[in-house]
Amino acid sequence: MKFLFCFALLFLTVAAATVLPAWAQTGYKLPPKDVVDILNAPPTPAAVLSPDRTALLLVNYEPYPGVELLARPFLRLGGLRIDPALGTLQRTLHYTGITLLRVSDGKRTPVKLPQGAKIGIPSWSYDSTRFAFTRDTETGVEVWIGDAATGECRALPRLRVSDILIGPFVWMDDSRHLLVSQVPAERSPAPETPRIPGGPVIEETVGKVSKMATFQDLLQDPHDERLFEHYALAQLARVNTDTGAVTPFGRPDLYLSARFSPDEKYLLTTRLKRPFSYRVPYSYFSRTTEVWDARGTKIAVISDLPVSDEVPPQGVPLGPRSVSWQEKKDATLLWVEALDEGNPLNKVPHRDKVVRLAAPFTQKPEEVLKVTHRFSGFDWTERADDVLMSEYDRDRRWRTTYHLDLSRPEATKKVVFDLSVNDAYNDPGTPVYQTRPNGDRAILQDGDWIYLSGRGASPEGDRPFLDRMNLQTLEKERLYRSSDASYEAFIAFTDTTRNAILTRYETRTQPPNYFVVDRTSGARRALTNFPDPHPQITGLKKELIKYTRADGVPLSGTLYLPPDYDPASGKRLPLVLWAYPEEYSDARTAGQVRGSTNTFTRLSGTSPLWFVTQGYAVLNDATMPVVGDPETMNDTFVEQIVAAAKAAIDKLDGMGIIDPKRVAAAGHSYGAFMTANLLAHSDLFAAGIARSGAYNRSLTPFGFQSERRSYWEARDIYNRVSPFTYANQIKEPILLIHGQADNNPGTYTVQSERFYQALQANGATARLVLLPHESHGYRARESVLHVLAEMFEWADKYVKNRNVDDTNPPASQ
Repeated sequence: MKFLFCFALLFLTVAAATVLPAWAQTGYKLPPKDVVDILNAPPTPAAVLSPDRTALLLVNYEPYPGVELLARPFLRLGGLRIDPALGTLQRTLHYTGITLLRVSDGKRTPVKLPQGAKIGIPSWSYDSTRFAFTRDTETGVEVWIGDAATGECRALPRLRVSDILIGPFVWMDDSRHLLVSQVPAERSPAPETPRIPGGPVIEETVGKVSKMATFQDLLQDPHDERLFEHYALAQLARVNTDTGAVTPFGRPDLYLSARFSPDEKYLLTTRLKRPFSYRVPYSYFSRTTEVWDARGTKIAVISDLPVSDEVPPQGVPLGPRSVSWQEKKDATLLWVEALDEGNPLNKVPHRDKVVRLAAPFTQKPEEVLKVTHRFSGFDWTERADDVLMSEYDRDRRWRTTYHLDLSRPEATKKVVFDLSVNDAYNDPGTPVYQTRPNGDRAILQDGDWIYLSGRGASPEGDRPFLDRMNLQTLEKERLYRSSDASYEAFIAFTDTTRNAILTRYETRTQPPNYFVVDRTSGARRALTNFPDPHPQITGLKKELIKYTRADGVPLSGTLYLPPDYDPASGKRLPLVLWAYPEEYSDARTAGQVRGSTNTFTRLSGTSPLWFVTQGYAVLNDATMPVVGDPETMNDTFVEQIVAAAKAAIDKLDGMGIIDPKRVAAAGHSYGAFMTANLLAHSDLFAAGIARSGAYNRSLTPFGFQSERRSYWEARDIYNRVSPFTYANQIKEPILLIHGQADNNPGTYTVQSERFYQALQANGATARLVLLPHESHGYRARESVLHVLAEMFEWADKYVKNRNVDDTNPPASQ
């Protein structure tokens, strides 16, 4: 009997091993070889322009690192991901090489780096004679200095820097020194994880109202707190880049920011301190902002703030915020303080005030002006106290920009721009800045004229532009606009006459490259000649499609068709409809066209455009506007997205391009949320692909996207827009993909896991793919290729090769 029992057990074990559950781990898949070949094409380098606009640094990078990079152990501490072996933030991308490109004649000089170097993005000195960058090594992060004339570079000796709370370095105004965040030389070993817990983790609340977002990677226990302090600890120091001499400032601490005054006699610092929080990430921890003298001695405390875990939804913390040095002043601080208790629901005549305090910082801070709506930033002109100030009206989603003199704000305050934040057609663009060799950075200005560049949205698509505007008369003059057959964006002026400009030029068939353009003659000179990475598909067809929702809201999307598709053939294609819902206050701005059909189509990452290579039509960025009062627009979220999807399908069906019975809904993040809702509340689609989404809004109870109400204030709406609630109504096959290390607020991996279980419990057809070590977006080469393979297989099985004689069971409306 014992023998029979063992044999039976062995039989059951073998049988169990051969019947793999649906969720069992399998190897990584590959999409078709032609897709892999295209993905292997080298990426276009990143470009960093020198402050004097005479040179570009072309920086190569590895777009799809191996999964082993993501698999390196990391710590989740205070909202950060820290690589304990390197002592830095987790790396998901490496830059690998630099080439100097001279603008005047196009001469290229390779920067000599160690074999296999893994570097950070370089930063120019203010005088444009040198540049600095980090290099990861087994012993920590080095700082390297490059010579702009020769391309020679060298490491600063015996220096290791940290980038955990603050950037590893910034240039000082003399372009010879760096202010660095140094790893303390005498730092003790990292705290060991206790083998036996010291006790339970306990939190208690009494009357506190905390409606913060569902952040991830937070501190969990006292050991996490000690680890956070260990790795975030840094020593501020000034480093001479010629000699390598290091001069420390202050003592090692948890520095959140540090910046010298324009005269470099004072240092403004913000540092974290206990108590920390298990509810919010590090930027909300208790913090102190101080002014030090040039020796690192504290001379003034600007603010001493507690943990900011009671900030109202879409509100701001109490106390000084946005503390910064005023441009064109030797040592004057400006900051903003809320007058509405930081709560946008409080009715007050002014929401903020701007405060000023000058050296030696012993006087009472002076109120400069009150701001009607929420302060949103300064843009500094070339003149002291002369500034553009913007404010944001949350109730109307409205941005107003004023031109004023801070020494006489009320007497000089004048409206310059006043428009909806969603009004793309009337967007005036952003000011063009310049950085002088002494470190001064301000709006580029010729007398009363400033320059504005923008993307130039229009009913025919984006046409980037360059304007100049008179700050006194508000007169505008158009200096340059991209042609209607290309997409050419202004980068910078290359001469003092403002005639020669550096642009980034591309067309449907020509990849982006940099040119110097003479505005008067139209003559152009190529600086780069980056090749077409995939000429085999450059002939794909691209068209702006406009249509109208049943309620009259105008909609649009960009339609992509395979290169060999002939519309006259009468052949109808399967369609992938890819979208991401956006919120608008009115139908006029919701219907504006954004994007351009004149850009070069680069197939990369997990873009839905890869489907074109597999014989699909793709309607990319199909507009899915949710229009209405910002307080209640999600009351009709489902009805609006279903109507928008129906309008898109009807339009393409009417054009004779697609088969309306072979359409897949697809999206990422909020687009995945949309996809699941479309399957639950309509019968428009054959299948769905939902990546990294949130499907149960009770798990994001303090708001999602622009939703302003909490779960307890709008329980019925939260439940109604949650696809999890309607898992029993989803009859179309749905593919769920999610990173196992997703750290985006709200899109915990468990969202997809629980949604899949709900679908499984109700007999749905579903597949759950969890990507090891991936976060909200997918980075590793293995993951990217696997996601493409999964999407192709799912769409081919349930969309392209679907038996069109079958009809899906009707879903509840």
